[in-house]
Formats: sequence, structure tokens, C-alpha cells
Amino acid sequence: MGATRTSARPGARRRRAVPWAVLALWLAALVLAGPLAGKFSGIQQNRSVDYLPDSADSTQVARIQDRLPGGESTDLVLVYHRDGGLTAADREKAAQQIAEITGRYDVTGHPHAVPSRDGTTVMYPVSSTGPGQDDDKRDAFVDGVRDVADGGAGLTVRVGGPGALNADMGKVFGSIDGTLLYATLGVVTALLILIYRSPFLWLVPLSVAGVAAGMAMAAGYGLHEAFGVTVTGQSGGVMTVLVLGAGTDYALLLISRYREELRRHERPYDAMRAALRGCGPAILASSGTVAAGLLCLLAADLNSSSGMGPVGTVGVLAALVAMTTLLPALLVVLGRRVFWPLIPAFGSEPKARRSLFSAMGDSAARRPAAVLSGGAVLLGALALGAFNLPGTLKQEDSFTKQPESIAAAQTLTRAYPGRSSQPITVIAPTGRTDAVLAKARTTDGVAQATAGRSGSGWTEISVYATAAPESAGETRTIEALRAGLDDTYGTYVGGPSAQQLDLADSQVRDREVVVPLVLAAVFVILVGLLRSLVAPLMLLVAVVAVWGAALGIGGLAFGPVLGFHGTDSGLGLLSFVFLVALGVDYGIFLMHRMREESTAGAEPRAAALTALRTTGGVIASAGVVLAATFAVLTTLPLVALVELGFVIAVGVLLDTFLVRTYLVTTASVLLKRRVWWPGRLSREPEPLPVRRQPETV
Repeated sequence: MGATRTSARPGARRRRAVPWAVLALWLAALVLAGPLAGKFSGIQQNRSVDYLPDSADSTQVARIQDRLPGGESTDLVLVYHRDGGLTAADREKAAQQIAEITGRYDVTGHPHAVPSRDGTTVMYPVSSTGPGQDDDKRDAFVDGVRDVADGGAGLTVRVGGPGALNADMGKVFGSIDGTLLYATLGVVTALLILIYRSPFLWLVPLSVAGVAAGMAMAAGYGLHEAFGVTVTGQSGGVMTVLVLGAGTDYALLLISRYREELRRHERPYDAMRAALRGCGPAILASSGTVAAGLLCLLAADLNSSSGMGPVGTVGVLAALVAMTTLLPALLVVLGRRVFWPLIPAFGSEPKARRSLFSAMGDSAARRPAAVLSGGAVLLGALALGAFNLPGTLKQEDSFTKQPESIAAAQTLTRAYPGRSSQPITVIAPTGRTDAVLAKARTTDGVAQATAGRSGSGWTEISVYATAAPESAGETRTIEALRAGLDDTYGTYVGGPSAQQLDLADSQVRDREVVVPLVLAAVFVILVGLLRSLVAPLMLLVAVVAVWGAALGIGGLAFGPVLGFHGTDSGLGLLSFVFLVALGVDYGIFLMHRMREESTAGAEPRAAALTALRTTGGVIASAGVVLAATFAVLTTLPLVALVELGFVIAVGVLLDTFLVRTYLVTTASVLLKRRVWWPGRLSREPEPLPVRRQPETV
């Protein structure tokens, strides 16, 4: 007896010490990471050129402009408009305000009036190199000009142009981090309270998810400082959603398994060890597929996409580490009472009740072929809606709530139908400026070309097209300039519209490169986890079908329902990466449990239905949480993020309630043991030898 007590005491002390040691380590990590997390929003780059690849013409233009005298210029257009026609007093007022702006700010040259033919509008192009690349100074300059530009009594005055658009875009992205974090936390809180029906339990995973988000921001800041990784407002927002959504999913799976083990183990420490052994491989593989899929974005040409890869990856890894170390430690320290009032007692059995997923599994298993074919037809029919997706999203259509810069651009488009108000920027070697000007002026679609600043061997030329910005006519003009001003001139053609063209071209290239990489990386991880070739292929086909159906639903909703006039060029690639990586998560949870049941000797049909019955609830909860977190993106004022959040949320729900519940389950029932081919489980078990009974006399 004495020996037994002596050996037991060190074990008991270890069980008490380990969780507290983990909590102490996390507290120290938070103290170190807190100041870095606070700097995360300050490193985000949200100019259009920050999204472009290094090789793009428009990127080279922006970089050379930074080296010209005064550095980067902030270009504005002040638009004075009266529906019935401008009066003499209106023109005098406009001239006085321009004079005040010129006297107050470091304005390049003297802005001159450009009246419209119908007499309703006059515009003043205003440019300043004073703000340089400082976003705060740029915003202050734009706000100051807007304060001076005042209309009234029927005269409208709006400040537009690339500088104003960048300022409006920056303000939107600047408000995203806090808004998105608090909105996502609110949604997750509400769902966890409904799922756990406990006044305390929901707070534990939510707190851990918040800690993981802080650690991810600190890691994102470190990536930027150490490796120059591009961090945009889009990637920062997606990282926040990933941490909270994926982290909560991992918590749901772990807590569900922990609750089961508390009925089998007296001590919470032992129950948590068993829970981690049981679901740890699935959580690890799940986070591995998401991380691998995101890291494939490093092969993307776009800086914004390649930067989102590592930024999203650190978010997922932060969620993984927090949910497999900090969350278990907190749960063990708090003990069984954290589940109050539904405390799982040691030795008890859960209430026997027929779950919804048992009924759904039984209904699917009765006619598996019909259910599988019907589901496949439904997904295919939904995918046809992708043909209804609106065309490429223009900058003027990129906000859900129209800012002043977009309103100014629309007024200019109506008032100046034969001249663009937004310049195409050509950067030419200074020694060839005259030749480039002559060539540009004779290019089809060019209304005007003028030389501007010179320095460092380069000259800036502003070319105005006859067509409206981002129209098909302006696109033809840009392509004609690039074709006509070939390598013999040594020029680069850029500007806001050219940047949008380069973005779209790079997206096409990135889809061709990244999509196969994502499929290959996820397939390899699934093969390693499931030790099969058929099951991983089945899961990949399912998530690709979900992606197509989700895009199709987007095509049916974006234009007809939401009134969007374009589709973001990056939607296809980013939604594919996230839906494949995240969608496979639920397949992993289901198939890993199915494999456990098969290994324990269950027949294929019973293994599939048991896996659905035991994991269906937690997968449904996780799917709803993840879909809701991505749906938060639809509340933001940027169409690109609304579209991304919509497609991913719809795809996750399709994956959770249709594909996992019905299609994967019925396919597994139909394939039987072949689903594990060529692994050991694909072979029929050898019958036990029958003992010969002795003959009786």
C-alpha cells in the first residue's frame, strides 16, 4: 500500500502541474506578442500597386514615379456640377476655391479649368507630391481639399481622381480590422452559447480563439518585418476570420471528444489525454490541409495572393497551437464543472436518443445510389449558375456604399463622353520623350498626351483616352499603347486602369499554377492520414463540386439579388483555395472516425453510419460556425470581400449539410471496403479457423 501511494503522488503532482505550466507559458508569450500584434494594422498596404506582381508594367511605372522629383504624386480631380448648367457665380466660386487650395498646399503647376461641352460641369485636375508615400499625409491632403471644396444652392462639388479613391479605399480597409474582429466574435459567441447551452463553457474556446488571433497578428507582423511579406487589408481580414472560424471548429471537435472521455475517465487530465489521442490526428491533418493549400499561394504572381498564403498559414497554425495546448490546459484546470448544468459524470452513459444525423444516415443508406446521383445532379445544376456571374469588377463598382471619389468619377463619365478624366501614365526614357509623345498622340483612342515630371533618366507622360475609364475602349487604347511603344522605345504603360488589367491577367496565370498545386498538396496529406487512394480522391471530387456549386449560387445572387455590376478577378482562385482546404476538414473528421470504426471491426455500412452519427452533430456545429464567420465579410463595404465571404459561406454550408451528410456517406456505403483501397482495410478479413469438434461415441 505504501509503495502504491508513493508512486501515485508524483503522477498526481504531474497532472496538476502540467496544465498550470502550459498556462504560464502562454501568459509569457502574450506579454511578448502583445506589442507586436498592435502593430499589425499599421503594416497593411492597400494601394492597387501593392497587389500587383513585380513584373507588371504598371508596377514599374509606380516605382519609377516614386523616384521622380517629389516622389509619388497624389492626383485629384475637383468636379463642379450643376444640372441646369453652371452659372458665372459657380465658375467664380470654383476659381476662388482652386486658388485657396493652390496657396494652402504644395500643388504641382497651376490647375486649369476643363469645362464640359454641355456647360454643366467643370473639372480641375490637382496634383501634389507633398504627401509622398505617407498614407496619413495623403489622407490629410485629400480631406483638406474636400473641406475647401464646398458647393451648395444646387452646385455640387466632389473630389475624385486616383488619390481620392486611394484615400477612400484606405479608410475602408482601416476600419475593417476592428469591425471584423468584433463582429466575428459576436457571431461566434452567439453560436457557441446555442451549441453548448452552458453559461460558462462557451467563454473558454472563445477566449482561446481571441488569444490565437492576437498571436496570429504578432506573427503576421513578424513575417512582414523579417521577410517583407505583403500584408493587405484583405489578407488581414481573412486571417482574422480563419483564426476564429477554424479555431472554433477545432475546439468543437476537441470538446465533443473530451465530453465523451470524461464519462470513461475519472480524472479530467486522463480524459483530455485520451481526447487528444483520439481527435488529435484529425485536427492536425485538418490544419495541415488548410496550411498546405494556403502555402500554395506562394506560387502566385500577385503580391496580394502570395502574401495571403503565409499570413493565412500563421493564422491557422496559431489556432491549431492554441486549441491543442491552451484550450486543453484551461479545460483541465476548470474540471467538469465547466460543463454545468450538463456535467458528464464518470461512469454515466449519454441519454439514448435518435439524433437527426442517425435518421439522415439511415434514409441515405436505404437508397444510396439514388441519393448519390440526385446530389451530384443538384450540384451540377447549381454550378451552371457560374455562367451568370457578372463581368470583371471595375473600381467604380467596388464599394457597396458609394464614396465621394466614385460619385465624382460617374459625374465625369456623363459630362465628358469624349475624354477620359483618368490618365494613362507612360514612363519613357527622357531622351526619347518627344518620340514617345508623337507616337502616343497618333495612337487610336488617344485624346491628349502631355509630358510631366522628369528625373533619374525618366519622364512621366499623361495620356488621356477618348473612352471612359475601365471601359472596353480604354482597354483597347492601353493595349495599343503597349503594342506601339514596344521595346525600341523602352517605355512602361501604367496608371489605375492599366493596374486593373495587369491584376486580371495575373489572376488567370495564378489559377493555372496554384489550383493544381493545391489539389496535389491536399491529396498527399489525405493519403498519409487515411492510407488510401480512393477516399482522398472521393473527398477532393466532392469539394471541387461544392466550389463549382457555390460559385453558381453566387452567379444567381450577385447581379439579380445583390445588384453587383462585376465579379472580383481573384474570387475564383481564393474561393477555390479556401473551399478545398476548409471543405476537406469536414471530410477528414468524418472519414477519420469511419476509419476508426472499420479498424475496430465494423462492417463498411455500419462504420459509415456510426461515423455520421457520432461526428454529424459536431461537423454541423463547426460548419455553421465557419460559415457564419465568413458570412461576416458580407457586412463590409467592399464588393470583393462580400463576394468572397458569400461564396465561402454558401460552400461550407453545402459541404456540411449535403456533401458530408449524404454524398460522402452514400459513396462510402456503395464502395464498401474499396473506399480504403489499396490499404489493409480494403481487404476482406480472413475468417477465423473453425475448431474440429471431437467425435462422440
